[in-house]
Amino acid sequence: MRMDHQLAERWIAPHSHVLDLGCGNGELLAHLQQNRGVTGYGLEIEEDKINEAIANGLSIVEQDLNDGLARFADNSFDTVVMARALQAVKSPDLLLLDMLRVAREAVITFPNFAHWQNRIHLGLKGIMPVSEALPYEWYNTPNIHLCTFKDFEKLCAQHDIHIINRFAVSDSKKGHTPLMTALIRQVPNLLADVAIYRVSKQKPE
Repeated sequence: MRMDHQLAERWIAPHSHVLDLGCGNGELLAHLQQNRGVTGYGLEIEEDKINEAIANGLSIVEQDLNDGLARFADNSFDTVVMARALQAVKSPDLLLLDMLRVAREAVITFPNFAHWQNRIHLGLKGIMPVSEALPYEWYNTPNIHLCTFKDFEKLCAQHDIHIINRFAVSDSKKGHTPLMTALIRQVPNLLADVAIYRVSKQKPE
């Protein structure tokens, strides 16, 4: 599993009800069902990924995330998960609020555009960066609202969304050394290329 999936799993309570947005082939949802006993659904738009997930016994709804979550009632899930899809929707602020309407908590991961390699690439070469966390050219990328740790935390503050936990990680193997892990914790907006947040509209106890 991807590093952000592994870390997100820590915040999913056993036997809880989960909604996985942009679930792809359902890798994370399948893992949570098998290892945490969760129930729930995945939302995905790509037909081949939907078919793969259904073939693995998962409950998948075909839906564009830009259409929102109106089909789900308030507080119908314990947790909504969205892994590396927030930056690809038209109105990430509205979708984030919708996530916290249908669930008590949300776990969100996204690529950090302020990573030092992106800054150097854009500053020296003058072209949009391509990396492990952002593996697309500017003309074919699905990412339309790239952001940083600071951008996301500012958005949360504006909407009275409480940050319960935060992880800052690297997709690079070099970023998994003890020294690099410690440095990433100190300056995540510069050194981490993937952000992982657990948020809620309710104040942590």
